[in-house]
Amino acid sequence: MANSPQAKKRARQGEKRRNHNASLRSLVRTVIKKVVAAIESGDAEAAGAAYAAAVPVIDRMADKGILHKNKAARHKSRLNAQVKALSA
Repeated sequence: MANSPQAKKRARQGEKRRNHNASLRSLVRTVIKKVVAAIESGDAEAAGAAYAAAVPVIDRMADKGILHKNKAARHKSRLNAQVKALSA
């Protein structure tokens, strides 16, 4: 356990950041699930709108380091391919 004052503070900060990052990761998963649900419903317009709303969120989390940039790109690419296949 942390004994020095600075170690105690770092432990507090780490816990705070962990909770904050967990909520941001949850947000990313939620927007991805919304796009997947719209794709599965078969509504191309809703899927396109959900995808358009999800992209900035995914990009923002990649910039913050919540998601790795390659993972963010992979999610966007796969979702976009599914949305395009639905409308075609």
